Amino acid sequence: MATTNVTIRMDEELKKQAEELFYDLGLTMTTAFIAFTRQAVREQRIPFNISRNVPNAETIAAIQEVEKMKADPQAYKGYDDVDEMMKELLK
Repeated sequence: MATTNVTIRMDEELKKQAEELFYDLGLTMTTAFIAFTRQAVREQRIPFNISRNVPNAETIAAIQEVEKMKADPQAYKGYDDVDEMMKELLK
């Protein structure tokens, strides 16, 4: 079977991290990319889920709460003493 060269450009740190991971798995970068490509061709799709990093409802609510706290810090109680805070929280 004839082979061909493929050139891929990527962030240097990402390449280093990938090489370390693949080495630990007993693979070279080339072997890992070939395995990915074979799987993609076999399944006729990207062989893993690709999605945007969209926060869930709980995370969105927490972000909104922090924004409110930043906008009006006087409306929220703060603590200078962890023991005092824990005592009040455990009431």
